Amino acid sequence: MKKHWATSKEFTLAVANAMPEAYYGFKPAHQEWSFGQTIGFIAGVNGYYCSSVVGETSPIQGPLRGDKASAIKVLTKSFDYCAEVVSRLGPADLEKPRTEQQLTVRELLWSGFTSIAHHRAQLEVYLKLKGIKPPDYRF
Repeated sequence: MKKHWATSKEFTLAVANAMPEAYYGFKPAHQEWSFGQTIGFIAGVNGYYCSSVVGETSPIQGPLRGDKASAIKVLTKSFDYCAEVVSRLGPADLEKPRTEQQLTVRELLWSGFTSIAHHRAQLEVYLKLKGIKPPDYRF
């Protein structure tokens, strides 16, 4: 679990850094989030899921600004928080139920991990629309 969160952090930050500051407000359609807002959303997802598994209040609080420096700062903070949470968990902890979500800790973490992957893929499309080659996939 620790390895996958570390890889997700590295890859997501590579995607976030690939977009120039000038395009952080870019959104392909009016109803979509901007690139920077999507980065902020991913940070919020990290905070929500990781705090939920340990019954804490998320340290990642909104509003999450969409400029590049702020977005990368909060994204890094969110992944660091998740790494710290995951490091507290032993194998038996992963199978514990989190009754309010009706999922085990493992399922809750993978749900967050899946959400991050989904939105990171969305960001890769944004990069391609701006003619920028996304970073190579890492797992």
